[in-house]
Amino acid sequence: MVPKEDYQFVGIVQLLHHFRWTWIGIFAVDNSNGENFLQKMEPLFSQNGICSSFIQWFPQLINLADYKDLYFQISSISINLMNSKVKTLLVYGESLTLMSLRGVAFVADSENKKIALLGKVWLMTAQIDFTLSGLQIKSDLQMFHGAISFTIHSRVVAGFKEFLQTVNPLSGHRNSFLQNVWEQSFDCSFPKPELQEMPNRPCTGEMKLEGLPGPVFEMEMTGHSYSVYNAVYAVAHALQALYMLRFNRKKTTISKNPELPDMQSWQLHPFLQHISFNNTAGETVFLNDKGEAMSGFDIINFIPFANRSFQRVRVGKIDPQAPKGKELFIDEDIIVWHPSFNLVPPFSRCNDPCFPGFWKKGIEVNQFCCYDCVPCPKGKISNQNDMEDCFECSEDHYPNKEKKRCILKLVVFLTFEETLGIRLVSSALCFFFLTSWVLGTFIKHRDTPIVKANNWSLTYTLLVSLQLCFLSSLLFLSQPGKVTCLLRQSTFGITFSVAISSVLAKTITVVVAFMATKPGSQMRKWVGRRLGFCTVLFCSLFQVSICTLWLSTSPPFPELDMHSDFQEVILQCNEGSAPFFYCVLGYMGILAIASFIVAFLARKLPDTFNEAKFITFSMLAFCSVWISFFPAYLSTKGKAMVAVEVFSILSSSTALLGCIFLPKCYIIVLQPQFNHQKSLIKKN
Repeated sequence: MVPKEDYQFVGIVQLLHHFRWTWIGIFAVDNSNGENFLQKMEPLFSQNGICSSFIQWFPQLINLADYKDLYFQISSISINLMNSKVKTLLVYGESLTLMSLRGVAFVADSENKKIALLGKVWLMTAQIDFTLSGLQIKSDLQMFHGAISFTIHSRVVAGFKEFLQTVNPLSGHRNSFLQNVWEQSFDCSFPKPELQEMPNRPCTGEMKLEGLPGPVFEMEMTGHSYSVYNAVYAVAHALQALYMLRFNRKKTTISKNPELPDMQSWQLHPFLQHISFNNTAGETVFLNDKGEAMSGFDIINFIPFANRSFQRVRVGKIDPQAPKGKELFIDEDIIVWHPSFNLVPPFSRCNDPCFPGFWKKGIEVNQFCCYDCVPCPKGKISNQNDMEDCFECSEDHYPNKEKKRCILKLVVFLTFEETLGIRLVSSALCFFFLTSWVLGTFIKHRDTPIVKANNWSLTYTLLVSLQLCFLSSLLFLSQPGKVTCLLRQSTFGITFSVAISSVLAKTITVVVAFMATKPGSQMRKWVGRRLGFCTVLFCSLFQVSICTLWLSTSPPFPELDMHSDFQEVILQCNEGSAPFFYCVLGYMGILAIASFIVAFLARKLPDTFNEAKFITFSMLAFCSVWISFFPAYLSTKGKAMVAVEVFSILSSSTALLGCIFLPKCYIIVLQPQFNHQKSLIKKN
């Protein structure tokens, strides 16, 4: 009828988990039962992250004759309790265990020691009763205030308390059992013929059990008594089942002798299996196929009072029929803790918890409940107490400064609105309008010698391509998308190729023109617009072919860069194929170097018709910009990478515009007297 002890073991572990008590002290009775208890509990504790600070054995029997050894043992227990940080004490023992533990308070010879002993939570197993006897009857139980005890399940049985109120050994037949209860409980004696004088006061009929303090006698039915109560009814129902079976078979032995004199106890075993009945407490009692009662344990909160009485408050239960892992039910709100805990559950752990931002690092091999709190490394967080390790945020989040939580990264890209974007856009537009003014100036003065001498068709092509170069930088400052990513590099590469091809064509045209002036030269047939046009067309179409092949095989596409910046997600264009990207830049470099070499060789031709010196300086500046671009581009990420490329586009385009056209505009606008054929010839 008593529930299996394994259910109690499971309940102990779940109760410790519920209150997060991982650092406990253990008291166990020094016998085979205590050893069996520890053998079963220690693996469960280890599996569930619970450690024992100490294990204290105490004797099964108290021998007052060996008071010195007893005092030494109790003193050792007292010192262990006072020096330990443990707030939760698990006690496994028997009926006399409470007396042994109560003796610990007697050896505390100072108020501080007594306070240290009081600030503990006692967790009692079902084998222990809060009962005192002998010299300790007059002692209080404040030491166990707020204790939590497992007890065998019980219910209030109607009429039991009233029965106890009417029990009296002096009324009716003499009952030796009741007389012993009276003499031990009331410290009195019944008259005995063999004794002339009574050692104590006489027992009277006015003595009532309900007047005894709780530690001496309880008026409520305990779990053990309730089990006996159900056992009697179970046997009665089994006998009735046996009687009905024999009656139905018309056994004459039943009718002749209803007391069943030939009945053996083992013959009831089959009838005790699968038996079910409702007892007078209103509860259904069920025995399984092994004849075991499917009952659990109650969890009791012990509340003592100053008058040596106490109250047991049922605060939970262990239900063996509940789903695994949920056998424990406890109502924490109705638990009354010891006053020293300020009405909150005590903290019973080896050290303070590791708060968010830290992780647990073990410091002892055997006692894994003791650990150091170590800050999370860079890039990781912990968002709960006592985490075993820190973890990284997802790619689109980053840890906050305290490393307690992850913050969503902002999606950023180089835009028109920010300061750097405004400056780059303003520069691009200013140079675009400056180029437009230069183009307008050359168109307005197209009949002047200085414009005619510089191949006006190539000049217009160069100026228009420079305009497009300045405008192409705006594509890098808009939000990266499928269209903008496709147009960025291809537009930039083609427009720059046209511009550099125009410069190369202008230089080649000058060289061919001077070579054609020599007598008998075969270069005269190349003099004219066809040479410049073919040069620009061929060089530009080659770049167009590279871009077309790039866009058709591995085009650029928008992507989110999660790793370059710690706190931001960078929206950028992935070039798709890096080799094609560097082919575009490399081809422009080849054209620029070719233009520089040709212009450098033609720099000493007469100034009247020659702009090779200006082209040499412009190509030198252009190449310097793009040679510096590569290391700067490769060493930056995100918005800085885009800004480097935009700056390179603007600065190289400005170099072409300034070195080639501004000196001519100076003469056309500010020194028009030199823009005449006579002045140019005279100067030459």
